[in-house]
Amino acid sequence: MCYSNSSTSSNEQLAKIYKRSIPTLFPQSPLFYASGFTLPKWRVITSSPSLQTMEWGLLPHWYQGNEPKEFRQRTLNARLETLHEKKSYYRLTETKRCIVPSDGFFEWQLMGNTKTPYFIYPINTPIFSMAGLYDEWGSEIGSEPLRTFSIITTEANTLMAEIHNQKRRMPLLLEASEIDNFLTGKEPIQSFSILSDHFMKAHPVKKSILLSENNNIPEAQYPYVNNNGLQSSLFS
Repeated sequence: MCYSNSSTSSNEQLAKIYKRSIPTLFPQSPLFYASGFTLPKWRVITSSPSLQTMEWGLLPHWYQGNEPKEFRQRTLNARLETLHEKKSYYRLTETKRCIVPSDGFFEWQLMGNTKTPYFIYPINTPIFSMAGLYDEWGSEIGSEPLRTFSIITTEANTLMAEIHNQKRRMPLLLEASEIDNFLTGKEPIQSFSILSDHFMKAHPVKKSILLSENNNIPEAQYPYVNNNGLQSSLFS
């Protein structure tokens, strides 16, 4: 799954990559490490001609419960294989698609009783384009709707199966040539293939930083060599 992510690109970089305009006073705060469970704000791409902001953790338009935070912490990811079975997602698959730009994401590998975090990042492009779905929720008439998203996940490629060796999942990552077709809904989401591991690299990072309160720092992404001699990059 994808529960920890990063977004450090500038607004200008995102606007250039996705050919979008930058709204006035558009926020720009680098996220070197962000846990989805904190429901962070994110810069996303839709079919709109300008960059957008939304919050991670989808709250569907029909939600009427009293615990929206708890609900959203269960919708950080949306499994590709069951999108059309889930009430939160099946009405969004054609008309409310989005791209979640990412400079890299974090996943944990289990070896015996030891869990090691890895940072996975692109090598042929500046950022990953994660496929997502979004919705708009508003509790009061005339109020600004809350716009939230989920990241679509799929089966792991070879690299991610070795790192995320328990659930063997990864985000649905799109190549640049696929973005327009994805956003316009011209092709079923299930038709987009799993990104090859040739497009990504990974290295272990320091666990104590990720688990600390001050984890949104550049060092969260730095290669880490532990006392057992674990190499800084196992998949180069």
